[in-house]
Amino acid sequence: MSSIEEIRNTRIKKLEILRKKGINPYPSESKRELSLKEAREKFAALEKSGAEKWLAGRVMSIRGQGKIIFVTLNDGTDRFQALLKQDVLGGEKFNLFEEAIDIGDFVELQGIFLRTKSGEETIEAKDWRVLSKSLRPLPEKWHGLEDEEIKLRKRYLDILTDPEVKKIFIDKNKFWTSMRQFMVKSGFLEMEMPTLEPLPGGAEAEPFVTHHRALDEDFYLRISLELPLKKMLVASYEKVFEIGRIFRNEGISSTHLQDYTQIEFYWAYADFPTLLNFIEELYQYVIKETFGTFKIKFREQEMDWEGNWERVDYLELFKENTGIDLGEAKDAELKKYLDKKNVKYESFTERGRLLDLIFKEVRKNGIKWQGVKPKKPFFLINQPIELEPLAKRDEKNPKIVQRMQVIAYSMELGKGFGELNDPLDQRARFEAQMKLREKGDTEAQMLDEDYLEAMEYGMPPCVGFGASERLFSVLKNISVREGVVFPLMKPRK
Repeated sequence: MSSIEEIRNTRIKKLEILRKKGINPYPSESKRELSLKEAREKFAALEKSGAEKWLAGRVMSIRGQGKIIFVTLNDGTDRFQALLKQDVLGGEKFNLFEEAIDIGDFVELQGIFLRTKSGEETIEAKDWRVLSKSLRPLPEKWHGLEDEEIKLRKRYLDILTDPEVKKIFIDKNKFWTSMRQFMVKSGFLEMEMPTLEPLPGGAEAEPFVTHHRALDEDFYLRISLELPLKKMLVASYEKVFEIGRIFRNEGISSTHLQDYTQIEFYWAYADFPTLLNFIEELYQYVIKETFGTFKIKFREQEMDWEGNWERVDYLELFKENTGIDLGEAKDAELKKYLDKKNVKYESFTERGRLLDLIFKEVRKNGIKWQGVKPKKPFFLINQPIELEPLAKRDEKNPKIVQRMQVIAYSMELGKGFGELNDPLDQRARFEAQMKLREKGDTEAQMLDEDYLEAMEYGMPPCVGFGASERLFSVLKNISVREGVVFPLMKPRK
């Protein structure tokens, strides 16, 4: 078997063959008149009329039979067979194709449309041109790449050779497009917030830091869209959202990325029950538009996303899955549970983070509710205040907050809040977070004076919600890295 370098050198020689004949192997224009999909859709009329048309695409296979060559073309819309005959093209053009064209090259052909004896829809070429000469061979027999690392590093080849991988990104486009459509139809205004921030805020996560040369200041890549969007409520907008990139300097896993796409929205004057109903409608619209069904399988579990979702109390679910009554349990009992599960934590880790660590362990083992694994998504509500420094306290029980999580397949697939709009309460919670940072908690939130000042001008009662592209990857039944065209990877040495 020839090495890649040997194949490359052979193809460079074929380049020279074309150039010596005065042919530019990389012309700037194409004569294409129809996509391959259009040619297939209009085939009956084209065949009947005898019209000559130009088609173009990448050569995916070449099968020679003496004075006849069959070629499979792919232009991204479809595949189509081309037939080259020596007596139709003439000896010179036929021989040049045979001598200079390889699988992977882009060509265009002009010809009439017919069916072969086997019934295959075909264009019979009367002329052809090279559009782009490839120097490297496609993966063996264009059945796709086998090595997972190479698949992610050379995603363009993976997409080219595997229709299922290509469909991932078509579906992802449908997912975000339908998400945006629903928000706009619901009266939300899409806004663009800064990617570089003087202070990171809106989430508990470690940020990436960069230096701004012109200002000679360090800035942070945003870890959330929350605080600047909520300032827009102060500015008098009622419904705002953004779909944008988020950056978090934390661990890699099948469900976590360091840079990813997220939607966040904030809605003035809406209450918490309204938010829950809206999320049901949003998710169901997006799922039906993207996948055409409400029944979605992730790994071995199928869920039905249609209909109303149950509202489940956090304290009750926590007790069922851990045996811990949070109404009575001290921090020592929480740490004892984590020790038994061999989950690490710091000496300064506060109650909210302990609860978060325990719940992650519960999700890992599979959430149960009323003795079984849920078969539908549900809203987890009534979380302890320690879990959420930016959420509004429940008016009936100040120990819990208006926070909900969309839970499906034992995973969090979206999170929403009755948003805190009391500036003094917000300041006190920021100060508590800063004390944690002083103890070494790099994920605790920073005190943002600019945001507090905006709040002091008055922020209306509001709700907010956020969901990342993890939702898409779960609905598509792939890892979150598989759902990214070029996931961040350690550079090869």
